[in-house]
Formats: sequence, structure tokens, C-alpha cells
Amino acid sequence: MPNDYFQFKQFRIEQGHCAMKVSTDACLLGAAADLNGATRLLDIGTGTGLLALMTAQRHPTVDIEAVEIDAAAATQAAANAAASPWAGRIQVHGLSLAEYAARAPLPFSHIICNPPFFRQSLRSPDAARTTARHEAADTLSFETLAAFAARFLQPDGLLTVLLPPLEMQAFERAAAALHWHPATRLQVRHRPGSRPLRHITGFRQGAKQVVETELTIRTASSETDYSPEFRALLSGFYLAL
Repeated sequence: MPNDYFQFKQFRIEQGHCAMKVSTDACLLGAAADLNGATRLLDIGTGTGLLALMTAQRHPTVDIEAVEIDAAAATQAAANAAASPWAGRIQVHGLSLAEYAARAPLPFSHIICNPPFFRQSLRSPDAARTTARHEAADTLSFETLAAFAARFLQPDGLLTVLLPPLEMQAFERAAAALHWHPATRLQVRHRPGSRPLRHITGFRQGAKQVVETELTIRTASSETDYSPEFRALLSGFYLAL
């Protein structure tokens, strides 16, 4: 795909000024997140605005706010939202999560986040990419994200997070300290039988059990063919499906 934009079926993502581009991870999260009962949703670390736009397409009435600490990315996300069919339902804030919390927003029914998790990798010489990849360690720790959700989600609200399995275990510990526990867990595998690459986990206050499901990206016999379940999940978004 061209590096500066990604064309979906119903919207276009311009991403030339965003450090972190459209990814399969984010597309899976935007398509798989449970939006049942959603009325007011927050996308934390929106980047290009992709998750906000995908949730707007999937849910015809939910009001969406998005927070992005990088000024250039926030500006581009706002432009992407303004150019979409759902401009009236998406508001982008160029703020850190702490700055946004200081504004005391109204409670949300849903929060969605694909947090940075490169806390042990080398820092990039690109300042914007460094911010996007290492914000988890610097300004958006797992504890900070969990605490924000505990404070600003409605009592029956849902927090949906995508992380690799080991990082998800660390996030689950941070959330459990605040009495938020996994209610759903989607294990994402590259091919049938391969180890899980990502977990998409939905957290609810006081959840007692987890509903486990899984999804494979590719078929067992091909490195290029998408699996039927991947095609079904992303068919409303990818031009090639």
C-alpha cells in the first residue's frame, strides 16, 4: 500500500504525518471490539484516527472522542474524521491522557485502546515515532490507562485493549488492582496452530469469567490467503475483501 494513505471501503486514512501507520493489529481491534450498548466511546492514542472511524462505521449512533498526544498525528486524525461520512460524531483532542483527564470528561460506555508496547526496544531517531512507540513507558503506562478507565468508564462500561500475550498479562495485573477483569479474550494467530500473536481483551468491572475465542489471519495452506473468519470480520472495510 502507499505509505501516505490507506483507502478503505467507506473512508480514507491519510497518514503521511503520523508516526504509526495503519496496521493489521489496529484493523482487527476496530472490527472486533464489542460495541453492544455503546453510546459514548473514547479512542485513546488514536494516531491516524483509524479506530474512531471504524467504530463510527460499525455503530450508527455512538458519539466518539479520540485523544492523541502527538500534535501532527492529532491534526491528521481530525482531518481524516472531517473528511469521513461521520464527521459530526467524532471529536479529536490533541492532548496527553493526563491533560484530557484534567478536563473531567463525562463517563464513557466504551474505551478502546491499542497501547504502545515497545517498552524494551531501542528508541528510534525519529522523534514522532519514538513518542508513538514508547508512550507506554513515558506517559501512558498500563497502570495509567487502567486507572483512567476505572475513573471514567460507566460502572457497566467496557474497556477493550489489544496487546501481545505477555504484555496483556502485565496489563491484566494493573487492571485487576482496580477490580477490572477480562470478560472476553480473542486470541489472534497468524495461521491455525501457531502461537497467539495478539490478544484483544474486553475488561469489565468485577468480571468473574472470560469468554475465549480465536481468529487466524491466514489459511493453513497459504501465506497469502486470508482465512474465512478474517475475511468475514474485515469485509466491511478492506477493498480487497
